[in-house]
Amino acid sequence: QVQLVESGGGLVQAGGSLRLSCADSGRTFSNNAMGWFRQAPGKEREFVAAINWRGSATVYAESVKGRFTISRDNAKNTVTLQMNILVPEDTAVYYCVADAQRRTDVPTTAKLYEYWGQGTQVTVSS
Repeated sequence: QVQLVESGGGLVQAGGSLRLSCADSGRTFSNNAMGWFRQAPGKEREFVAAINWRGSATVYAESVKGRFTISRDNAKNTVTLQMNILVPEDTAVYYCVADAQRRTDVPTTAKLYEYWGQGTQVTVSS
């Protein structure tokens, strides 16, 4: 069984920070890319950030670049998303994702990620 479990969501004031964590309870994804997507109410699901199998390459959506940092700990089978300088537009359900295979590039499209977590709510107030 493969299960991704997110944690760390909550309510924070604009300008504040949150740290999201994702744990793999079913297998090791140390050789696969992992990342985060988010979906706000009434909006399409959008890519947030991803990291390659070795943790040597990261990709960020332009809207979060410079504010969010993705990292991973392969020994613990976890990936984190440090979110700083949060703005109300960051309000969304955040999903942890994992690729089912090793790729040269870091995927940024949802269809390339096979495993998805249940999501964790992030709410940023003005």
